[in-house]
Amino acid sequence: MSEDTHFIGPHVSAAGGVDHAPMAARALQATGFGLFIKNQKQWHAPALTVEQQARFGAAMHTAGYTAAQILPHAGYLINLANPDPDAHARSLGALIDEMKRCQALGLVMLNLHPGSHLHKLSVEAALDRVAESINRALAETAEVTVVIENTAGQGGCLGVTLAELGRIRERVGDPSRIGFCLDTCHAWAAGYDIRTGDGLRRLLDEFESEVGPADRYLRGMHLNDTRNELGSRVDRHASLGTGLLGWEPFRALLQDPRSRGIPLIIETPDEARWAGEVAELLAFGR
Repeated sequence: MSEDTHFIGPHVSAAGGVDHAPMAARALQATGFGLFIKNQKQWHAPALTVEQQARFGAAMHTAGYTAAQILPHAGYLINLANPDPDAHARSLGALIDEMKRCQALGLVMLNLHPGSHLHKLSVEAALDRVAESINRALAETAEVTVVIENTAGQGGCLGVTLAELGRIRERVGDPSRIGFCLDTCHAWAAGYDIRTGDGLRRLLDEFESEVGPADRYLRGMHLNDTRNELGSRVDRHASLGTGLLGWEPFRALLQDPRSRGIPLIIETPDEARWAGEVAELLAFGR
């Protein structure tokens, strides 16, 4: 696949096994997709068998996807900023386990939220804790890049500003294995006005000034419209074009070269609209 290609698709279900996900995405004419590689609401899952790994590889080949087109999402329970030692150790162990699962499946990225300080640590201390956790996870794994997502900022969540993401990046020892994912709904909820093409481009420009070059550190995006007001700190996704953002920022994004060659994952709530959303976004990029 060329880096000029747009990798667009929804976060598809892996119910029944991760090997079902590639064909589910292909049925929607998606050129990329997201998935959970284990139950996102449980700490533990049975180890992947050799047969499961082989079936996933075969499904990827049949559907015509490469690892560059896929952005797996880590479980929601992981909180690398948790100040409680036992809870933090469980989160770090879960991250390492999921990274090893990605490696076993031939996947090269794992997306996760940076976590929450739970109002028990300063922001700086929490950012330090997240970065050190990532450093420890990288030391115990290989090949898989950790991709940190911006957040809406509710509940003491880190990553509400691009500057916070940049401070995590600065503290991670291996710059080749850290990247970031921008979620449009989260950005809006955090106060970034991206209703217009200019607003969307300003977000990407600020990413480059606060985090680093997009071609190096922007490893994916989540494309979601939103139900809640600007700066609400509330994360409520809406189908594309039906919320407060409308279609204009997504049209501008697909015409910006910084959107090419990275997974652009739709996380909208109405599965019946996914095929249409994929088609519309692909048309914007032509």
